[in-house]
Amino acid sequence: MLKDRGNIKWVSMMLPEHVELLREYHESLQKHEKPILDEQKYEEFNDIICEAMAENRLLQFAYYRQGEVKTLVGRIHYVDALKRELRIVTPADEICMLKMDDMIEIEYDCRV
Repeated sequence: MLKDRGNIKWVSMMLPEHVELLREYHESLQKHEKPILDEQKYEEFNDIICEAMAENRLLQFAYYRQGEVKTLVGRIHYVDALKRELRIVTPADEICMLKMDDMIEIEYDCRV
């Protein structure tokens, strides 16, 4: 039975520049476009943020960064309205800054 090794068999004959371009191409295929949120979603975010700050609840944030959707869990420590940023304290006591424009989803964390 013939076993195909894919690109591995050709890499030794390729220039390093070509290998790097091929790697970048494969990485670009995995990237997503940033979703566009409407005003109603931002109002929902505002309600969740206000309630979570009042009750000091854990939230799970989904945000967009460099073509990828990432998640972060923590409590909101401070809201900077001028910079449109949230200062979030994770359960490991790390402080993270998250821009409001990068947020995709906010949910209450159910692990509590």
